[in-house]
Amino acid sequence: MQFYSTNGQCRHASLEEAVMTGLAPDGGLYMPERIPVIPRAFFKNIGEMSVSDIAYIVATTALGDDIEASELKQIVLDTFSFDIPLRRVGADNIYALELFHGPTLAFKDVGARFLARIISHFSRPHHEEVNVLVATSGDSGGAVATGFHKVPGVRVFVLYPERGLSAMQRHQFTSLGDNVYPIEIMGNFDDCQRVVKEAFVDKELREMMHITSANSINVCRLIPQMFYYFYGYSQLLHLGNSVDDGAVISVPCGNLGNLTAGVLAKKMGLPVKRFVAANNANSTFADYLASGVFTPRPPRRTMACAMDVGNPSNFARIHDLYEGSHEAISHDMHGYSLSDEAIASEMRRVYESEGYIMDPHGASAYCALRRDLAPEETGIFMATAHPVKFAKTVEEVTGTCLKADVESVYPKNISEHHETPRITPSLPALKKFLLSAT
Repeated sequence: MQFYSTNGQCRHASLEEAVMTGLAPDGGLYMPERIPVIPRAFFKNIGEMSVSDIAYIVATTALGDDIEASELKQIVLDTFSFDIPLRRVGADNIYALELFHGPTLAFKDVGARFLARIISHFSRPHHEEVNVLVATSGDSGGAVATGFHKVPGVRVFVLYPERGLSAMQRHQFTSLGDNVYPIEIMGNFDDCQRVVKEAFVDKELREMMHITSANSINVCRLIPQMFYYFYGYSQLLHLGNSVDDGAVISVPCGNLGNLTAGVLAKKMGLPVKRFVAANNANSTFADYLASGVFTPRPPRRTMACAMDVGNPSNFARIHDLYEGSHEAISHDMHGYSLSDEAIASEMRRVYESEGYIMDPHGASAYCALRRDLAPEETGIFMATAHPVKFAKTVEEVTGTCLKADVESVYPKNISEHHETPRITPSLPALKKFLLSAT
């Protein structure tokens, strides 16, 4: 499989090059040269297949012969050491795909665990130390740090905004130590993301150290996130739903990586009727769907903090997948912008009527899906983070206390963490820290 840059100003790259460099030399995002389609026969028995079996077939189809079959199968098995249940919520035709049963209780465990093993696969023959940079608006930091913690020959630098993350989200990567280096950025997530991108196109830095990305700008973070879209469809069939034309799938959107993975799955042949893009008050993408004009803006802080992104990187990939056609994009997806009040109201209503607890991000997707779904349609919303990660918010909104859940998952004092450097959101400051840590 070969990969090209969305900026179209550099040569194509192999899977190894795309994974190990993260960002293309011209500053673009890597995309697969072609998107293979899975044969329709695959879907005849998909309702009886395990998530790892589905993932292996999708992975071999997507990646071809770039990784030996037995090793790829083991990577898939190691990635899915936890369940991804589909649960009916509220109406008979609405389901939650719970993606938060992994080690850091967030959907990004899937992509991070898969990517960690792929990077390890490619780095072993070269015996070269790899430096992984990741900017986090919420769950990426913990998932990537945990996925790479103590992996020989790999160091992880997690850039996070000075405000916006929950205490538990920070704790998941600031408490690890060893080969994990948290860096607090005096700015917002867009600042973190911008500095990481600047690092990747800095020739001097790249000559001095081998760096790659674990954000969704790395194409190998997106490939495994396709797997659970296929699995969600399989579980609908397993439960007896008739969805030959596909479900309506609602995705909480920040940097648009998860939605991009869903679009890739659809392009590979997964029946999807349409996507629902749920934004919080940071409505850049929802506004684009409505107007056809993409206007990045500074992010606003909200209760769904992992979605506080004003300039989503993966818009470039979605734009590329549809050859720049706003008409085609808006045909395949509808966008909604949700206030904190609307999100909290949905969390409260569902808890009081169903006893089901949602975190703010899953609640955003649920709220948008309810607005968009027709009575005769079946919908899935992506429940991307365990409510315990936002225990304080959940308690304030619903009145239910998750203290026991927090203590059972994280028995250590939540304030325990290693000393974290604090730097300005600039490439010189980041370079100085990276080179001092070598």
